[in-house]
Amino acid sequence: MYPSDLSDGQWARLEPLLKAPRGNRHGGGRPRKYALRRVVDALLYVVKTGCQWRQLPTDFPPWLSVHQQFRAWRDDGTWERVTKALREQSRKAQGRNAAPSVAIVDSQSAKTALKGGGAATTRARRSRAARGTSR
Repeated sequence: MYPSDLSDGQWARLEPLLKAPRGNRHGGGRPRKYALRRVVDALLYVVKTGCQWRQLPTDFPPWLSVHQQFRAWRDDGTWERVTKALREQSRKAQGRNAAPSVAIVDSQSAKTALKGGGAATTRARRSRAARGTSR
């Protein structure tokens, strides 16, 4: 429905990487109120459009449910696991090693100090003329 929505193939790769809801791992617990795929599509919509949570279109699950799922996955490390697994799958599909063997750090983009450096923390000095004395 939206350009940010997952295709069936993308969902097939992503779905097994997402954890079952708490209490529902062994068939027990309360069933999901909203389809997990629609929650993920809503998250992708927010990322793609930059809209505010409360501005999610009404054909997605309620913004609060989507936001709570995002926070839960952020806090339990799901996003990191999913990113790692998808990166490894992509590298293997390209005939490369699953884990990168080299990393490049660009010194122009690695910030080492606050903007302004030491100049921003140096106290201003009064001129000799302003002091009225000469040393």
